Amino acid sequence: MLSNYIETLLLAIIQGISEFIPVSSSAHLIILSTLAEFNTASLEVDVSLHLGSLLAIIVYFRNDLKHIFKKREILYLIILGSLPLLIVGYILHSTGLISLLRNLEIIAWTTLIFGILLYFSDQSKVTRNFNNEINFKNIFIIGIFQVLALIPGVSRSGIVITLGRLLKFDRYDSSKISFLLSIPALAGASFLSLSNLLVEGYEFSYLIIFSIFSSFVISYLTVKYFLVFVKKFTLKIFVYYRIFLAFILFVIIYNLI
Repeated sequence: MLSNYIETLLLAIIQGISEFIPVSSSAHLIILSTLAEFNTASLEVDVSLHLGSLLAIIVYFRNDLKHIFKKREILYLIILGSLPLLIVGYILHSTGLISLLRNLEIIAWTTLIFGILLYFSDQSKVTRNFNNEINFKNIFIIGIFQVLALIPGVSRSGIVITLGRLLKFDRYDSSKISFLLSIPALAGASFLSLSNLLVEGYEFSYLIIFSIFSSFVISYLTVKYFLVFVKKFTLKIFVYYRIFLAFILFVIIYNLI
């Protein structure tokens, strides 16, 4: 019983942290499931973890969301920026094509390539800010490239921050755009998993409550301190981590040692 809660906490830590920083949460969960067999890995826990992250981002940005719902223009832009990901994601999941992308070799290459892209994008000069220059063109470009996040290893937050920096937004605004776009993304992922869960049926357990709570706390703290971090530092540490992780995966995949 205790081991189930420990495993769930570990999954919540991976989900809560990697969902919001520029590394791939799906890649880390796939790597973990490949290297270790978890008894608690189930559709119920998957739904719970996504719900916890969704609640965390809503609570953290509650004041911003109140303003967004009053100023409908930004709300419409968030919906627009999320549509490509939601539509393509639904197609890939409903057809089963998404499973073809879930392997370590793809994760290794995407982790490396998009880590390098993150490095070069972070050199961009800042000429725009979120409050005055978030518009249809910018959000449409970000939304189109966000579709790439369906490939494990790319990272949804990573690709959005990369595009944000390339479009001359600073690290804080790029991260804020990423977090706001995560709301429809997490809601969509939760809906897909929940619909599958309702079809298969489930039994309530306190482990579900624990996974939601754990994911919520870790996600909230990650968002809070990541935004503090990007105000003071560059994104190089995440680039270095991605290169290191890709190297380890290459060693495992191609038996380099």
